[in-house]
Amino acid sequence: MIQLTEENGAVRISEKFWNASIAELKQGYNVETEERTEKYHCLVCGVAFEKGLIYQDGGQYYEAEKYAALHVDRVHGGMFNWLLTLDKKLSGLTELQKGLLQAFRQSLSDAEAAKELGIGSTSTVRNHRFTLREKVKQAKLFLAVMELAEEKPGASSPFVSIPRTAVMVDERFAITEQENADILGTYFKQGPDGPLSEFPKRQKRKAAILRHLLQRFETGRRYSEKEINAVLEAAYPDYVTLRRYLIDYGLLDREEDGSSYWVNL
Repeated sequence: MIQLTEENGAVRISEKFWNASIAELKQGYNVETEERTEKYHCLVCGVAFEKGLIYQDGGQYYEAEKYAALHVDRVHGGMFNWLLTLDKKLSGLTELQKGLLQAFRQSLSDAEAAKELGIGSTSTVRNHRFTLREKVKQAKLFLAVMELAEEKPGASSPFVSIPRTAVMVDERFAITEQENADILGTYFKQGPDGPLSEFPKRQKRKAAILRHLLQRFETGRRYSEKEINAVLEAAYPDYVTLRRYLIDYGLLDREEDGSSYWVNL
């Protein structure tokens, strides 16, 4: 069975992403101390760069943090562009709003943005710009209120993180850490690395099990269908159903012809 290190698991990467500060999201990496060693972690793919090491690229040498920033720009196209690729369910942005933000990023005037996006008059662009500014105000206030509300430890168990690529972000992923532990304990009777006893009908239980099984795959690796099946069959005889659900939930992706599969990030 293929096992993941905690560091590069898809769920772990999602947790780092969702727990990142605004400043960290803008730069695309955070820094964490692991076993007395500081590492810069890419918030998109999870690759880590150890502080104190020198990285070589194209004849140039970089210290870890600068190399992490270079990695985000070169591999992921920079955080601005990458964040705009996220689904509307995550970003809350329509395609038109994403286009407008691209135009603002390029310092286009309202008239230039209207022409670029083909949306008519400058007043239309101005109205959208006003709406986006109001969304920023609301987001700031909401964040402040939530942080104040959560200053004291809550009586309820916190929620588990939702995989960033999940396409069904609804109540089925409203799973507390306690619920998650109970579900995994019920269906993985031989322990979390053991086989799945049955695939339940309830969607929330399915979501918890699929989230858990995802951690048996390496991020950044291309799998053949045979390799995917082998990992899933080690957990449950009906590996075809598990594979289909992992695809449907947006946790795995594949080429149209099924020639290769990978963990969605």
